[in-house]
Amino acid sequence: MKVLVIGGGAREHALCRSLSLDPDVTALYCAPGNAGIAEVAELHPVDALDGDAVARLAADLGAELVVVGPEAPLVAGVADAVRAVGIPCFGPSGEAAQLEGSKAFAKDVMAGAGVPTARSYVCTTPAEIDAALDAFGAPYVVKDDGLAAGKGVVVTDDVETARAHALGCDRVVIEEFLDGPEVSLFAITDGTTVLPLQPAQDFKRALDGDEGPNTGGMGAYSPLPWADPKLVDEVLRSVLQPTVDELRRRGTPFSGLLYAGLAITSRGVRVIEFNARFGDPETQVVLARLKTPLAGVLLGSANGTLDELPPLKWRDDAAVTVVVASCNYPATPRTGDPIEGLDDVAAQDAPDAYVLHAGTRRDGDTIVSAGGRVLSVTATGKDLAAARERAYTAVARIRLDGSQFRTDIAEKAAEA
Repeated sequence: MKVLVIGGGAREHALCRSLSLDPDVTALYCAPGNAGIAEVAELHPVDALDGDAVARLAADLGAELVVVGPEAPLVAGVADAVRAVGIPCFGPSGEAAQLEGSKAFAKDVMAGAGVPTARSYVCTTPAEIDAALDAFGAPYVVKDDGLAAGKGVVVTDDVETARAHALGCDRVVIEEFLDGPEVSLFAITDGTTVLPLQPAQDFKRALDGDEGPNTGGMGAYSPLPWADPKLVDEVLRSVLQPTVDELRRRGTPFSGLLYAGLAITSRGVRVIEFNARFGDPETQVVLARLKTPLAGVLLGSANGTLDELPPLKWRDDAAVTVVVASCNYPATPRTGDPIEGLDDVAAQDAPDAYVLHAGTRRDGDTIVSAGGRVLSVTATGKDLAAARERAYTAVARIRLDGSQFRTDIAEKAAEA
């Protein structure tokens, strides 16, 4: 099978790494990719938001499966354009991707499906914003209705900060704060069958102890030793399957990756948000534990044949990923700094630890930073403590001027 992956972040590097290890994959392409992905896939330039350009590239390469990684191309309808030329595509239609593209749409779908979530108001005027903030009180949860690359949510005790964020959005969802730990659960679906993956937990705040501003994610781990063993079955029954069934009932079938961000509250599981693609950095740890070859599962989603596949197989190992971010992330990240030590990790830590590239590019013979989140250092081990130790040993070998990372990823879970 010839596979083309669209995107250029650590999520796409994780996907490409897994696909490169799949014996059924005979050729692997990525567009536009990054410096790390170039080691496992052939890179091609493309405007990832231009569906026609992506479809032409897929046809020119003879791709038999296209995997769309990021949310913006999905919401822009890139998967529709690929399918229109007869090539199987992993990823929802532009219409179905509104489940991530519009928080208000997602809330409406959840209401129709009877999915438990936070109470919320959709606001478009200052008066509506003030009324909603007053109704819920602190902590305030304010979400930009549209895509915001992981930075559209503010959770704060300060009403003026919440109001300023809300006023900066064209349309905003203000909702009640959900207590309890958060869990990310991915599911691969073909619009009917829903195949849940293993749960993970990510760390949204920039600094240790969950301090600092929200980011796109500073690390993740899997499995969750503290979670109820029945959690996946419960979420499949109460959240994932009803959502897929509701979208199909509406004539907007959802195929691809359905990501449920969950809060395990004192009142039970509640949905914080849906995403329409693999999450970053949780993908890095979930795929590190997946034993089943990936390409066939993604093709089953694209072709509507997931019900014919055997159950997924998982490694017993735990996985931890630590994000190395650039100076001044998430505000105005500095780019163009040389990255050293990548060869040292490859020579001394592989295969138990490895580096997935997020925001990198090649400048001559040097790999330099090219984004806010630069690298995802990922490791596996017999338990979370072993995986953590390997991940942070590898992080210590990397040199990037002004870089930052959290030192407490999976720390509490490893001690549990």
